[in-house]
Amino acid sequence: MKTKKKGNNWTAYYDPDTKRYFAEIIYTSREGREQYNYEITQDIYDRLGSFGDDVENERLIKTGEMAYSFENTMYGTLGPERTVWNEEANEAMAECIKKND
Repeated sequence: MKTKKKGNNWTAYYDPDTKRYFAEIIYTSREGREQYNYEITQDIYDRLGSFGDDVENERLIKTGEMAYSFENTMYGTLGPERTVWNEEANEAMAECIKKND
């Protein structure tokens, strides 16, 4: 099984050691940067990349459980700049990314 899938604004990872799936969505522009990390299911991971439009892939990712969010734009944020929604999942995703890179 592939351990990494990628689109324009998203990347999904599979960690064969823990058998967990993660995805990140990153938007970068002149106005700033936004990043959202999710723990996703195998079903979501398997379906990623099967859509012709990356917006559909991002919608699918967003059905997973959010682990981390970062928003730093010139328009400000509605809440804290960084929020860790699930500390354990966020750390597991960071380790998974290290293995894949």
